Amino acid sequence: MSDTAKIISSPGAAGPVFRRHHQKADGRSLYLYGHKPHNLPPFPESSGKIAPGGELRWHPLRGEYAVYAGHRQNRTHLPNPADNPLAPMRKGGGETEIPFTDFELAVFDNRFPSLHRDAADPPTADETHQRLAAKGKCEVIVYSADSETRLSNLTMEQRILLVEAWIDRYTAMREMGLAYILPFENRGTEIGATLHHPHGQIYGFPIVPKPQEQAAKVFANGFDLVSAMDSWGEAQQVAANGTMIAMVPPFARFPYECWIIPKTALPGPWTFSAQQVSDFADLLGRMQAAYDALFTRPMPYMMSLHAAPTEHDAPYHFTAQFYPMLRDAKRVKYLASVEQATGIFTVDIAPEEAAEHLRAVFA
Repeated sequence: MSDTAKIISSPGAAGPVFRRHHQKADGRSLYLYGHKPHNLPPFPESSGKIAPGGELRWHPLRGEYAVYAGHRQNRTHLPNPADNPLAPMRKGGGETEIPFTDFELAVFDNRFPSLHRDAADPPTADETHQRLAAKGKCEVIVYSADSETRLSNLTMEQRILLVEAWIDRYTAMREMGLAYILPFENRGTEIGATLHHPHGQIYGFPIVPKPQEQAAKVFANGFDLVSAMDSWGEAQQVAANGTMIAMVPPFARFPYECWIIPKTALPGPWTFSAQQVSDFADLLGRMQAAYDALFTRPMPYMMSLHAAPTEHDAPYHFTAQFYPMLRDAKRVKYLASVEQATGIFTVDIAPEEAAEHLRAVFA
């Protein structure tokens, strides 16, 4: 069952953005985003049962939750190109998650969610073993129908579409009352990516995770990231355009960690102007290209968008944070005993030196 395409954003630098909703045979939602309305007919789909999430358990010594979702053990793992579940469906071919012959950008409910709106309440436990239903939302966002695309070789119009889709999903999940929304990308098998087709994910949490809760408190207590960036100076700067700046923070925990930061404090992309959408999309692509140029190979990384929690819009300063997993061309940055046990990272390159190296390859 599909709805007709609707305009979800006013015309900006790349024109209007359309969204079409398609309900899959198993009940999950699929959203098709594009600069043109999507009107293709769907292929028939098989129905099946989707596991409704897991549960959250409190760690009393760390003061944070962990998610337990045993059904994720069976998720798709590095399939052959012919079995790519993120590709468009072809007549006579196998079934994929997107039952159309083409699309510009797609978002769908994850088949193997850690968090689900219908997650069951766990058995009652005492306060020491606090357990909660993992009620939330897990979505997959597919950047393009082409499995060879990546952030750096998407067109500007495609990257703008990605940012607009993120904004739409932020808005939808915040309206659902989810406490924290985290769009992210795991790139490369070194970081555990299980599908080669370029894509990201979006998690909507029922609680605010500990690092994001701490960040909200710091901003509420008066931390000014604009003033901090001024104090860091040019040694930390990698690149900039009209409204955005890419910087290696002086407290970076990963070798070559870099943040894309609006030049003015904004709680999240849902407050971006059309120019800020365009400038953010620009630096996203150039950032990935610089990483790939750094060691002349695709850089495995974790990338996440850090916006304000739903109940804490301001004061807050949005950042997009890249955590690369290589410290040189053939050496992975492992999170070993010290990092895992204490949260104190051992970094093999000074942030100022990392910024200098990235500036040299930033196009």
